[in-house]
This record gives sequence, C-alpha cells and structure tokens, in this order.
Amino acid sequence: MSIQSSLQRPAVELRATSFDHPDAVELNDRVQLEYARRYGDEGDVTPLDPAMFTAPRGLYLIAYDENGTPLATGGWRGHDENDEGYAHGDAEIKRMYVTPEARGLGLARRILAALEDDARAAGRTRMVLETGTKQPEAIALYTSTGYTPAPNKFGLYRFEDLSRCFAKPL
Repeated sequence: MSIQSSLQRPAVELRATSFDHPDAVELNDRVQLEYARRYGDEGDVTPLDPAMFTAPRGLYLIAYDENGTPLATGGWRGHDENDEGYAHGDAEIKRMYVTPEARGLGLARRILAALEDDARAAGRTRMVLETGTKQPEAIALYTSTGYTPAPNKFGLYRFEDLSRCFAKPL
C-alpha cells in the first residue's frame, strides 16, 4: 500500500442487497475461487438461499466505492437450535470477502460491525462463524474483534480438521 492510499481512503457505501443480486453473485464467485485455491477443493458448498439473508432473519451487504464498484461483501443468517450445532438465537456470518484490490481499507471490519448491529437489532443473541486454518487473516480479524473459539463446532464443516468455529455474544 502506498503512503497516498493509506492517507486517502476511498469513499465507501455499504448497501443492503439480495444474495442473488448480480454484484453479489460475482463476488460470491470470486470468494469461491479463493476458497478453492486455498483448500484445493470446490469451495464452500454450504447450501445458501437468497431468502436466508432477508429481514428479519438476515442481511446481506455489499461495499461499493464512489464509482459503484463492488469491493466487499458479508451477510448474516439466523439460526435456531438444530442438528448442525447451532443454538437458539444464533446469527451466522457468511461470505465475508474483500476483493484483493480493496484489502487493507478496513472494509471487513465495517461490514462485520454493521452485521453485528443488525443481528442484535433483530433480536439475535450470538454471532457465529466458521472459517478455516488456511484463512489466517480471517481468523485474525475475528479474534481481534472479540470472537472466541466456539465451545462446540457447528455447520456443514463441523467435522473437518481444518474448520474453526468462532462465536461472540451480541
């Protein structure tokens, strides 16, 4: 990052959008390629439906620069106690992603804070997420913002050795 870019951060707007919006689809395709590259597989195959990210049971955000270029995404979806290890009141973070050209601008922190605020306002009591050992920057982000290892793993990858689950009370 140049000195100029660290001093002059671009204006960024967070917009609520649908998970099937063309920009969301494009960024989801990009994050899936990154997962596939890092883990040597087909990416995250967790079943997701756009309805999972609609109020009051979820939210999906895209960060856009002043030119309307999508730079980052993230969403939450509500869960209640089920056989995948979730607890009543959980809000699960999904598809946190920042494009390589926008990394280091604090967008992931902004999106994460907005998702937490929205989930809290929707009555959710715990934010949870699953990431993997080959995503050290994600683990660093989450632990630096108050997430701790979850006492019990959850989700599709809960039995995988590379999976790490984190939680934070809301």
